[in-house]
Amino acid sequence: MNTLSYKTVSANKNTVNKEWVLIDAENQVLGRLASAAAILLRGKHKPSFTPHVDCGDNVIIINADKIRLTGNKWDNKVYIRHSGYPGGQRSTTAREMMTKKPTAMVEKAIKGMLPKNKLGAEMFRNLKVYAGTEHNQEAQKPRKININEIR
Repeated sequence: MNTLSYKTVSANKNTVNKEWVLIDAENQVLGRLASAAAILLRGKHKPSFTPHVDCGDNVIIINADKIRLTGNKWDNKVYIRHSGYPGGQRSTTAREMMTKKPTAMVEKAIKGMLPKNKLGAEMFRNLKVYAGTEHNQEAQKPRKININEIR
């Protein structure tokens, strides 16, 4: 048995092959969309995945204003934030957040599924979310994928 054939190849910033991926969020459930996007951003779908390197793809999500929530989450799901001052806790429902800023729900769901460190912040910068069908990354020629077919 040749032991050299079993060397583990670890990716680094120079050897990573990043692609541009387009996801249409129309009629997609928020959590399932976010988990698929987080996997693509992290690079876990690639055989050269390395945990300490940003080896994920650049992800573009369009139609973020047409996502679905199951059950009564439009009214019962509450997003809580705090200003840092005493009594500064504020909350909004999913319906209110969608009317104010439609992309915020998708961004918040995906950010919660990424690592909570500098590498996670770097991966989050590779995400672009748009409320409509138009996006500014036509020059990168993104590859459109259907997240329902990813297993």
